[in-house]
Amino acid sequence: MTPSSLRGRPRRAASHLPARVAHAVLGAVVAVLWLVLPGTTTDRATPAGPAPSAAAQPTRTEETATADLVLPLLALGTALALGAYGHVRRARRLRTRTTPGGPRPGPAPGAALTDLDERARAALVVADDCVRVSSEELDFAAARADAGAVAPYARAVDAARAELTEALRMRRRYDEGVPAEEAARHQALAGIVGRCAEAGRLLDEAAAGFDRLRALEEAEGFGGALEVAEGRFRELAGRTGAAEAAFADLAPRYSPAARAPVVGYAEQAKDRLVFATTRLNRARQCADRGERDRAVAHLRAAEGAVAQAGILVAAVGRQADLLTRAAELVPAALTGAEAELAGARERAGAEAGVRRERGEAASGVARERAGAVDVPVGELRARVLHADAVLSAVREELTSGPCDPLDLLLRIARVTAPVAAGRAAVLPAAAALVARGAVAAAADYVATHRGAVGAEARTVLTAARDAEETDPLTAEALARQARQLAERDVRARGHPDAAPGTGVSGALLGGVLLGPAPADAPAPSFGGPRTRARRTPRAP
Repeated sequence: MTPSSLRGRPRRAASHLPARVAHAVLGAVVAVLWLVLPGTTTDRATPAGPAPSAAAQPTRTEETATADLVLPLLALGTALALGAYGHVRRARRLRTRTTPGGPRPGPAPGAALTDLDERARAALVVADDCVRVSSEELDFAAARADAGAVAPYARAVDAARAELTEALRMRRRYDEGVPAEEAARHQALAGIVGRCAEAGRLLDEAAAGFDRLRALEEAEGFGGALEVAEGRFRELAGRTGAAEAAFADLAPRYSPAARAPVVGYAEQAKDRLVFATTRLNRARQCADRGERDRAVAHLRAAEGAVAQAGILVAAVGRQADLLTRAAELVPAALTGAEAELAGARERAGAEAGVRRERGEAASGVARERAGAVDVPVGELRARVLHADAVLSAVREELTSGPCDPLDLLLRIARVTAPVAAGRAAVLPAAAALVARGAVAAAADYVATHRGAVGAEARTVLTAARDAEETDPLTAEALARQARQLAERDVRARGHPDAAPGTGVSGALLGGVLLGPAPADAPAPSFGGPRTRARRTPRAP
């Protein structure tokens, strides 16, 4: 039977080598014949007669030898040329052929870059999940262990987070087109993959020691950890009801847009707690039967669900607090905005007066003395008019019924930024409040939906965090974009298939279970890509 590796290979391809050998042999034979034949022919054809003189004999011999060598050398050269030509043609066909059995062209540079790009995206998601889960389990360990025992693992998480953050920043620059050269972009992607690998390595190396710290395989360690998880579960069960009531209280006072960032969060927290209830019960039952490994796996799943329920409940309370503070800050922000606009009008009038008195050449000096931003008078007046219109709309919304005070603050801060000269300190404070709320909301959504959120949303979220202190308005815009990208990923992923009312679907979506099959999906633990799935609830 023909081997599979040889099927489809053209059989005539193997005949090129014998053909070249035959050409070379034929050329050699012709050359030998030409060398031998003249001597025998000359001896037989020499006519009888007087011998030539001794002086003429050398000359005749040299002429005959030279003439006899010309044709054989030409024949040998022709044969060698034919062989070389055949070899070149064969090599060229092998390089360019696409039929099976011959070398195929390598991947195009663009294709290789695309493959590395996908690897970098996947590496960012895995590294981010590993850092989040490790930090989460570290918090449960810290509830029982002393600070000195936990410190080495906290340092490992911090070091891994630093590597991940730098990788996300590199990815952000890459997405913005920096660097531009293909070779440099290839190196940038390789650097992202390398930093993610280093983050995972740091956590993988610390995983064994962390397991010894928690000692979940021992009765005392497992019992203490189960106690902590059940205590947090009971606390969150009470807080979830309070969060649900707090969210309901927002409806009469604020618009639906103001409540949108946390819509459904109380229900999702309940869903995570349902899942945690089931896993805590299974953990205790498995421990009673002596199935320690399965008990530990169920405990880790419960801890993950409890942690996410805490994020969801805290988000509702934070949003309520942000809206209250924003509503109190709007009147002061309006006053500060009016002060900034008044200053802008003064600067525009002063510059116009300077122009009339001194002419165009002195206008730059006048702007500097008046403290104005370096913009033409006409553009400055246009900005002031636009800001007046926006502030009028804000006042109308403020008095017409339930509104979104965070959005009002954002509009005030944005419209006054192009004309502000630092007269009103309340405006930077308003921008910082809005940015802080937007970044936190995006981070909470990514954390509780990490099973579906891709690399792009996580990258933009990191950029928003970086800009939060230095440029709040940019941070708010980036955080809003990150939330939209994360929601897009969740819609594309869809709701995982699982039995309703068990909380498993939410656990898969939130990354509490590593899926995709809920029956044997492990709960991630402290560690990197190599060790995070080491605790799997296997059947006894």
